[in-house]
Amino acid sequence: MIDQKCRLCPRECKAERENGQMGFCGMTGKGIRAARAALHFWEEPCISGKGGSGAVFFAGCTLRCVYCQNREIAAGRMGEEISLSRLVDIFFELKEQGAENINLVTPSHYADKIMSAIRMAKERGFDLPFVYNCSGYEKVEVLKQLTGLIDIYLTDFKYMSPESALRYSHAKDYPKAAKAALAEMMRQQPQTIYDEHGMMKRGVLVRHLLLPSHRKEAEEVVKYVYDTYKDQAAISLMCQYTPLGGLDNYPELNRRVTKREYEKLLDFAVELGVENGYMQEMESAKVCYIPPFDGEGIKA
Repeated sequence: MIDQKCRLCPRECKAERENGQMGFCGMTGKGIRAARAALHFWEEPCISGKGGSGAVFFAGCTLRCVYCQNREIAAGRMGEEISLSRLVDIFFELKEQGAENINLVTPSHYADKIMSAIRMAKERGFDLPFVYNCSGYEKVEVLKQLTGLIDIYLTDFKYMSPESALRYSHAKDYPKAAKAALAEMMRQQPQTIYDEHGMMKRGVLVRHLLLPSHRKEAEEVVKYVYDTYKDQAAISLMCQYTPLGGLDNYPELNRRVTKREYEKLLDFAVELGVENGYMQEMESAKVCYIPPFDGEGIKA
């Protein structure tokens, strides 16, 4: 699939992670580093359902968003290293707890190992949907290798502007990469399919987190996704942004989104014709919605 020089994400940092060299994602080693594996009830209703989504939070991240809501785990400061077989066991443990699906959170830099784990689980008869919960900053070549393994793509689409992508996530090529990645996700899962309880079983759900003072860019994202895919892709518009400090150089982000900003974005989406979509209550902008990355469910 790949040589020892890592090329799993668009940065292609070529770090020899398995030989001890740290990648841009902040990860090294031969195993998988994860910080939490537990039922998660704070995703969209079609993902969490009544039983909760079986969320596995991987440590590290291929982006470096200055406003990151999960910065402790994204920076790789938390988590335990586990084996491939332990990850497979975690899938089954989450199923036993009543999980609606397996939610692979920030999986990109472990995509090769995750592919192997899914295949191993399926060989043992595992039958829950797999959700690839990512930033949108993905390589098409890697996504293609996930064909037939991922049932639901739960992907961010953060920016349409390279300038915003560079300033806030240190990835000027994010819009180009996100467009190409979304096209591949839609190729694999061209329709959203729900069961009788409203749970998504297959499809693509595109998230956009509204940033303060960035409503116009948010509208550009919504327009691009809807104009390109109509209601084939579900769109989730989020207002939960919470400034967590360290934003002295980004004063425009050092506040929460206003009710007016969010309502104007929702009005835009409705006027555009979006029907397959989700919204949040303004009360979602709370730190309490960020789960504790305390190692729950990781160790055997």
